[in-house]
Amino acid sequence: MNRAKALGTLCIGFVAALLMTALPTAAQVKVGDHIGADNAWKVKDLVSPGVYWRVQNGMQMIIAPTERIDWPIPYKEATEKYSAQVRLSTDRRSLIGYIAGQPFPLLDPNDPDIANKIMWNYFFRPISTDDYDLRFFDAESVYAGLNRPYKVLWYYTTGHYMGYNEVGRTEVNPLPIDPDFLVTGRYSMTGLYPQLSPQDGAGSGFLRYRYADPRKADDSYTYNPQTRRMRRLNDSLMSTAQDSGPESYSPDDFECFAGKNENYDWRFLGERALLGSINDPADPPKTCPTDGGASHCPALWEMRHMYVLEGRARPDRLAGDLYSRHILYIDTEADFGMYQDQYDRRGQLFINYTSWLKYADRVSPQSRVAIYPFKRLFQTGSSSTDVQSGLSTVAYHPGYDVPEKECWYINMGAVDRSMFNPEAVVRASMR
Repeated sequence: MNRAKALGTLCIGFVAALLMTALPTAAQVKVGDHIGADNAWKVKDLVSPGVYWRVQNGMQMIIAPTERIDWPIPYKEATEKYSAQVRLSTDRRSLIGYIAGQPFPLLDPNDPDIANKIMWNYFFRPISTDDYDLRFFDAESVYAGLNRPYKVLWYYTTGHYMGYNEVGRTEVNPLPIDPDFLVTGRYSMTGLYPQLSPQDGAGSGFLRYRYADPRKADDSYTYNPQTRRMRRLNDSLMSTAQDSGPESYSPDDFECFAGKNENYDWRFLGERALLGSINDPADPPKTCPTDGGASHCPALWEMRHMYVLEGRARPDRLAGDLYSRHILYIDTEADFGMYQDQYDRRGQLFINYTSWLKYADRVSPQSRVAIYPFKRLFQTGSSSTDVQSGLSTVAYHPGYDVPEKECWYINMGAVDRSMFNPEAVVRASMR
């Protein structure tokens, strides 16, 4: 048996054993159960406190069978080829020898470095290794509450939410590392532009560069079309609330957690069998009718094996972090954050971020271009909710009222490095 098959067999057996040990608790729910506010107690020990708050306040779940989420074939092959040479630096803050694939496929719960290794697996996760372009990304803000009327306070649409990785590439040339990395030292680039609505901010945009050097802060830029100025942001602002309509959010919260690993001290809290919405077929994701539209429901949720980690900002970063701690719940097969609970400086639960995903060869039956030769994961929806006030921002991928339903273009070369230049943001705002 080759190493990749051995790793797969080991992981499947371990997950099965873990789920079997969880049966006494998980037996409170069974496949086909419909969970809502009236029977939320059944899932109290099967979700995070933030997700439990959602269920108590109207979000509904339909319990589905657990299924295996497999990695894309090129990612598997890269893991087998390169992972044996990867290790942490002596200060535990950076990777040495990483090329592509999962950096640390074999994890030992007794390893004092397990939390850092999980977070590096999370950063170089299989969902999008090369590039992605989420077109016509839209979101709306509402107030959450049990049987609260659905009332949109604010609606936002942008042309592209996109990313380009210079390291860890597995499907699109240049493979496996863009030569530009040797010049810039950038691991990845992210772009969000141009804003399409609301009209008063149309044409604005955001760029972010992430560096391999743990001591080098991200470079982040925003463009204001009214002043026609590109402004460089202080990196400490990325971990604090940004003004964005009625809902304030942090760019570090994109895709559950998008902060720089090295800015946090990570602690492994354990492995648990928990519920996650990792393959809900709804297209687009449903606006929840029973919680004011603050989530996507009813959706399919299944028992998943998750790592639970706590992240606290390092002392030199503490002043720039809005939260006292982050609790991440990461699916062990997908290496993707299913949810995150964030606590305020008083130690009280503040923000819950929840992901809804789909596992398929295309994000929508209407897809005609973005079709893949194997199943892969797509984040079809998300919601970031202030559980203290109920204010919630809910994202749809794809949206309801957008011109294109293909939505996700992952590892297709749909974007290149030129789209992450400040000049590209300015040009897009003028179209």
